[in-house]
Amino acid sequence: MNILKYILLTAVTMSCVPCLSQDKGQRYDAFFIEAICQREKGNNDAAFDLLSHCVEIDSTRSEAWYFLAQYYAALKDKPKSLAYAQRAVELEPNNTTYLETLAQAYMNQRDFKRATETLEQLYDKMHDRDDVLGMLVQLYEQRQDYDNAIRTLSRLEMMEGKSERLSFAKSQLYTEKGDKKAAISEMKQLADQYPNDYNYRCMYANALYRNEQQQKAVALYESILKDEPDNRMAQLAMLAYYHDQQDTLRQKQMTDRILLNKQTTLQDRIALMRQVISESEQQGGDSTRVLRLFHRMISQPEAEADMAIFCATYMNLKKMPEDSIRPVLERALEIAPDNAAARLQLVSYAWRAEDKDRVIALCRDARQYNPDEMAFYYYQGIAYYQKEQLDDALNAFQNGISVINDHSDPEIVSDFYAVMGDIMHQKGREQEAFAAYDSCLQWKDDNIGCLNNYAYYLSEKGLQLEKAEQMSYRTIKAEPKNATYLDTYAWILFMQKRYSEARIYIDQTLQCDSDSSSVLLEHAGDIYYQAGEKEQAVTLWQQALKKATEDRRQVLTRKIKLKKYLKE
Repeated sequence: MNILKYILLTAVTMSCVPCLSQDKGQRYDAFFIEAICQREKGNNDAAFDLLSHCVEIDSTRSEAWYFLAQYYAALKDKPKSLAYAQRAVELEPNNTTYLETLAQAYMNQRDFKRATETLEQLYDKMHDRDDVLGMLVQLYEQRQDYDNAIRTLSRLEMMEGKSERLSFAKSQLYTEKGDKKAAISEMKQLADQYPNDYNYRCMYANALYRNEQQQKAVALYESILKDEPDNRMAQLAMLAYYHDQQDTLRQKQMTDRILLNKQTTLQDRIALMRQVISESEQQGGDSTRVLRLFHRMISQPEAEADMAIFCATYMNLKKMPEDSIRPVLERALEIAPDNAAARLQLVSYAWRAEDKDRVIALCRDARQYNPDEMAFYYYQGIAYYQKEQLDDALNAFQNGISVINDHSDPEIVSDFYAVMGDIMHQKGREQEAFAAYDSCLQWKDDNIGCLNNYAYYLSEKGLQLEKAEQMSYRTIKAEPKNATYLDTYAWILFMQKRYSEARIYIDQTLQCDSDSSSVLLEHAGDIYYQAGEKEQAVTLWQQALKKATEDRRQVLTRKIKLKKYLKE
């Protein structure tokens, strides 16, 4: 006996002093009550042991058997769970809770015959349990006992009244049984009971069609469509009929009617369009009819944005020009201004066209309709940044940060902070820039652009050069031919007074950049000078002077004149 069990048994025994002198029933009750208390506290191991002891004390009491059956079910011990549930029912055959547990145990064992018998016993005791009848229908159908399944549905009908769901289920079962006349009759009764409901008449026609009375069914479909031309169920039935008859012309005509029918659900419309597209591709891929149908649907006042998106997706797959897809996406936004998918695609088109003003306008509107979509803040911020509107860019990024959460894309969040760092640096707010770079690297520690800029700006200030060198080294390992990254690494080595190493990397930089910038050439001259090659340093400074901006020309001129590196 384990220690916990011993302690609990001792506790119960002490609470029932003198236990040995008490009768079996009192001892059973004491252990059972303690078992339930432990169960309520979540101490299931203790409860299990106490319940097992209850069975040892008195095997004729049902409660312990019942709870142990549940525990064995949780332990996936199906045979024991079944045996304990059977014992509980044997001891208390009128207990409906036990019967339901036993039925479930039989179903777990896939013993559908005994499960059915047990559920029938349960229903005999509880005639208000429609859920039990529902399970019985499924079990009888599983056993292909169609007569009893139908009989059980009739019992449900007596409880709930005649309904589309039950009549259709009975008709299906009659069809499975091979009783076509009864299958048709069942749906006719429903249609006759509700003569003004065209959908019930259509279901009656469907029963006729399924049971080999096609001409009578078609006549009924046509009658329904004469009275109610937009009846969706009848239209779909006639479409299936024309397909079966290989009547291509009428099939296309009915397809058009259904697609443009206001009563047609979006789900049906999309399914039909997929079929139209599939047939089009099989016949050579001519998109004329497909596009005509799409444009007729999305031009309707009640058009769905999802259909416009579907159209744009199709056009993308057919590699159609962006100029022809753009109006479709704009139509999607007219229908549903909060459709983020359409707007993002329009943003991507404007981005590729380098239309920064359009990007900004689209993202500004998106922030009204999709305030939690981080991508719009990102694209707007980048567009402003490229237009050198730094305050507007910073505002966009800072607003975007407010919607970041645990599910945000780390790459986008990382870039948010990276660009914010660059902006802060340009505005002279160095500490905020470095904090932004730190945040960037927390989200994506291998953001190469951030690692380079962070390292370079630290070296400019002569700060944390060891950290800067480690970050910069990661960039040249990732992109060993990138002249910008090589220049940064060479310059950090220079700042660390590791001139010989700096010379090696600045040479690699010059080899990788055939049209070196003034800054790179000036760096090369400074490194060559400190490495002891003063004549070559002057030559590099002279080359840098030819490309220099006005603010660097004076410094470079002095270096050349003095033939000396000047520390600024």
